[in-house]
Amino acid sequence: MATSNPSREDFAALLAESLTASDVVEGAVVKGRVVAIEKDLAVIDVGLKVEGRVPLKEFGARARDGELKIGDEVEVYLERVENALGEAVLSRDKARREESWVRLEVAFEKNEKVIGQIFNQVKGGFTVDLDGATAFLPRSQVDIRPVRDVAPLMHTPQPFQILKMDKRRGNIVVSRRVVLEETRAEQRSELVQSLEEGQVVDGVVKNITDYGAFVDLGGIDGLLHVTDIAWRRINHPTEVLSIGQQVRVQIIRVNQETHRISLGMKQLEADPWEGIEAKYPVNAKFKGRVTNITDYGAFVELEPGIEGLIHVSEMSWTKKNVHPGKIVSTSQEVDVMVLEVDPVKRRISLGLKQTLQNPWEAFLEKHPIGSAVEGEVKNKTEFGLFIGLDGDVDGMVHLSDLDWNRPGEQVIEEFAKGDVVRAQVLDVDVEKERISLGIKQLANDPMETAGELRRNAVVTCEVLEVKDAGIEVKLVDTDLTAFIRRADLSRERSEQRPERFAVGEKLDARITQFDRKTRKIGLSIKALEIAEEKEAVAQFGSSDSGASLGDILGAALKARQDTDE
Repeated sequence: MATSNPSREDFAALLAESLTASDVVEGAVVKGRVVAIEKDLAVIDVGLKVEGRVPLKEFGARARDGELKIGDEVEVYLERVENALGEAVLSRDKARREESWVRLEVAFEKNEKVIGQIFNQVKGGFTVDLDGATAFLPRSQVDIRPVRDVAPLMHTPQPFQILKMDKRRGNIVVSRRVVLEETRAEQRSELVQSLEEGQVVDGVVKNITDYGAFVDLGGIDGLLHVTDIAWRRINHPTEVLSIGQQVRVQIIRVNQETHRISLGMKQLEADPWEGIEAKYPVNAKFKGRVTNITDYGAFVELEPGIEGLIHVSEMSWTKKNVHPGKIVSTSQEVDVMVLEVDPVKRRISLGLKQTLQNPWEAFLEKHPIGSAVEGEVKNKTEFGLFIGLDGDVDGMVHLSDLDWNRPGEQVIEEFAKGDVVRAQVLDVDVEKERISLGIKQLANDPMETAGELRRNAVVTCEVLEVKDAGIEVKLVDTDLTAFIRRADLSRERSEQRPERFAVGEKLDARITQFDRKTRKIGLSIKALEIAEEKEAVAQFGSSDSGASLGDILGAALKARQDTDE
């Protein structure tokens, strides 16, 4: 039974039935027919009870050229069946994107290339139009090498490789670099197979780095290493080459697997190392130019392509721990001596100091052994003084050569760095580069000028210093000093006190030891007192003074006891 006034539910049921019958669903691409063209809109009938309108611009060139006409069948994307105006919401752009996604998914599965156009720059890369679908092109995937200006690539149809697709998120990532690498690999493979080692070819300098230059051989690059540009030292390829320069090179090595090609320019010239030993004999002197300075020495160019090394140890006779840059400078002309030639390793050892006189030989000629010299104290060490001398050499005064009488450890404290002192040349060892000096030798040896001093002699001394262990004295009329120990200050224990003596006081003592070789002098007041008493006893016992036998025996026994002590 028909209903005269259908309810809302009845109308919804009829609409659903109508849609089901026509197989038209929202969110899908459907076919429609152009029923009218109104200004910039096309009215499309997709078989529903209502029609939809689509901007003409979404039809692209077809609309611009006037090819779109009433009655044409087109595919559009049905977003909604009916909007507030009672019209179907249609989109040609979304239909094109849906169509593109289908084609792109097939190409992605088959690993096929697709055609697209770079049309905009975004953060991290560019956007590419793949016939309706928008893809992302990372900056790293634009070219094999970084591209500074992408303008020539914009809006130009070109092949791309799809790297990733995610339809749910609407993401497509493409690469232009992969396509270029594949094309280049094919070209390289063909070109590499046609190249042979030793072959001479022409090329163009494509890129320059610190370690060499890349040369385009007509579709494939070869590396011209900086050491193969010329026989002479090249610090940087830009000294000889420039980008775009035409060069003739020889193929040194070809790796068929990696397609790496090594090139050389110097191989096209004569090798200057041939017959090198005859050109630069050992001990011969030559002039050269400093080309490079390192921590371990300086390189000197003897002729174009021939360099030798002056090791830091062969640069100066006297400057041992100085950087080579403080002795020579780059581009400086220097005289050198050939020390060694190795034609196999292509090495020449040179010497700079050998062209100058040995400063130790020069010093010995000017200051023979025994002569006096003057210099500044450069350093104090635990074993002596170092004195700066003529010719930038140093001499050493050992502790034992500072003073005739006092210990060197004590005397060295009287010297300070920077003091100017005089010394005598004792020895010069040219091979070991050593000069021995003496300060005490400038004065006479007091042991040699001590006259007839000998053991058991009695001498007069002057007190120089009073110490707890004894007293320091100077032998009158000599330059000799000695130390009298506390036990030798008196035969009586009560008198063995150093403090009973005063500085400047004179006293007599007996020499108990006098060794010129070991320079040891021993003095004793006690020994003198004992000797004097013995002498007195002897005199007393033989005199006619009338002394009793007990007095004589007592004196003798006391003298004997003192002697035993």
